[in-house]
Amino acid sequence: MTETQTRTNAQTKNGLFGWAKRYNALREENTEKYKWLNLVLLILYPVFITCMAEINQAKKVTAFASFAADRPTVVLFDIAAAGVIFILLLAAFRKGWIAALIQSFVYMALSITELFKYGTNGNHLILSDMKLIRSVKSLKSFAYIRITPALIIYCAIVIAAVVLIFHFNPVLPHHVPFKRAAVGVICTILCTGMIIVPSFYNPVYKLFKLDTTAATNAFLLNEKFDKNSFLAFIVETASESYSNRLSKPDNYNEEFVDDITDVNIAAADGFKDGKKPNVIVVMSESYADFRVFDQLDIDDAYYAGFDKARSEGYAGTAITPTYASYTVRSEFELLFGLPVRGINAPNMPQRVLADREQPALAQYYKNWGYKTAYVHPFLGSFYGRNHTYSKFGFDQLIFHDDIDNVTDFTVPVEHYGTYVDDKTVYDQLLELVKTTDEPMYIHTTTMQNHQPYNQGDDPNDEFGNYLQWVQHTNEGTVAFLDELKKLDEPTLVFFVGDHFPSLRGETSVYNQLDLNGSNCSVLYEQEYFIWDNYGADYSCVPEKPVSFFYMPYVLIDIIGAPHDEFIEKMDGFMESVPVYSLDYNDGTPDNEELDVLTYDRVIGDVYSPCPIPSDVMEKSKGDQK
Repeated sequence: MTETQTRTNAQTKNGLFGWAKRYNALREENTEKYKWLNLVLLILYPVFITCMAEINQAKKVTAFASFAADRPTVVLFDIAAAGVIFILLLAAFRKGWIAALIQSFVYMALSITELFKYGTNGNHLILSDMKLIRSVKSLKSFAYIRITPALIIYCAIVIAAVVLIFHFNPVLPHHVPFKRAAVGVICTILCTGMIIVPSFYNPVYKLFKLDTTAATNAFLLNEKFDKNSFLAFIVETASESYSNRLSKPDNYNEEFVDDITDVNIAAADGFKDGKKPNVIVVMSESYADFRVFDQLDIDDAYYAGFDKARSEGYAGTAITPTYASYTVRSEFELLFGLPVRGINAPNMPQRVLADREQPALAQYYKNWGYKTAYVHPFLGSFYGRNHTYSKFGFDQLIFHDDIDNVTDFTVPVEHYGTYVDDKTVYDQLLELVKTTDEPMYIHTTTMQNHQPYNQGDDPNDEFGNYLQWVQHTNEGTVAFLDELKKLDEPTLVFFVGDHFPSLRGETSVYNQLDLNGSNCSVLYEQEYFIWDNYGADYSCVPEKPVSFFYMPYVLIDIIGAPHDEFIEKMDGFMESVPVYSLDYNDGTPDNEELDVLTYDRVIGDVYSPCPIPSDVMEKSKGDQK
């Protein structure tokens, strides 16, 4: 570096440093010079950030203005809550611009997330969704993220407001540390009480006329959003979620569990005709038969392969525990043979399981001499599957990571749309069956039909593209079953969609159907088929719809596998409580025995009959502690 360059750099540095010093001096002068203006800025800020967050997620100023005119008390609640949070931040940091910056970032981040989430799948943001933030890189492939001029303008306005507060520099005096601490404690108590203390938040919600109706399905939840809008909805659902948090049942003890499972075992201790068929569970991502809606007039050609498979096997209806998202709820029920309702129906049940060996259905198959595999053509880290499912009794976990270009698949991987082609998954299943000497139990959760549905003949025809992908799945399914017919191995296949697909908010086909919280039960009814290549007996399959979590026991009964007292008890529940899901029917009363057994198996001490050897179970419990 030459002497001239060195001198120029020093001058530039001194110039910037000098400018910063002068500007900071001006800001300190503004603190005293514009006391009244600064007071007004601090008072108005909670009103401002509340309006900007609501306007941003509503996309239009007029939409928010209309809501405010119709539900003014809810907007007042939002402003009051924002004021408490802002005062807490002021007490903590003293400088107005820091408090404004933090609250602006949080409010606008939540507002933008709500905007994209609803625009992607038609469901509104709740705080528990933020648990997925660790999987943000995979979530990017799901979401319709569109940066609009309005979004840029709203964010720019918020930034400008923070810059304005930074310039005039409102600051709390130095000499009130105890008062600041007291105010901070009071605000913390108010914020905490608003979430966890019913005797406090219930009167407050009533005063501001918030809708506190229990939302037992996704449509009722969205209707609550329409009445509470974004910020009040976030707070109220957080309170609801906390009040519904899972805790040990009052009557949970070994004696009660023993009483529940004190049943006579009717099934024989062997497989029918001495055969141990391969058992393949295909949970097809977002697969649903929209022909249940006559008004859509859907061409049967899209579902020709599905109809063929159903005609060759057994066709039935199962009740899924979820709609449009949270695949892991359906997966939990099929992997464990237990209702998510038994653990208060969390959106992500795998996150509440005890970190130990789990008595999932795969453990039974291992005991019966099967090899077991879980196949999912997506990131193993999503929902923590690679860690959690390793404790379910699977000999193999097979994932595929497009983002980091890592795969466990042993067959060539092809894509259809955004994700791995279902035909590739079927090829992997065939490879496992053909290369394994023992009979196999395989659970696969596909990905092909996951949103976004912007790839197809018309990028703007979301529903048309979805039907095109479903048809591709059906064609692949028929080819898969044809290959199984050629195998000299008895094989049983259960195929079902995990839930109806996520479709965009205001423009989705669901809006055309005028569905609401009271008439949406059809969206929890999933058509399935059971198919075999060896002449299985389907006389044990229930004719009426049953919940997803019963289907594993149906498959066990078809192949004639041995029962223990737990399986026998669950077969009994299938007759007495065929559907146990609040989402489908909120009039179904709680079942104490089902709830206790579910808690016992996945969180408690596993007092119920368990497929895991006792020494392995005890060691796993010890490792957990």
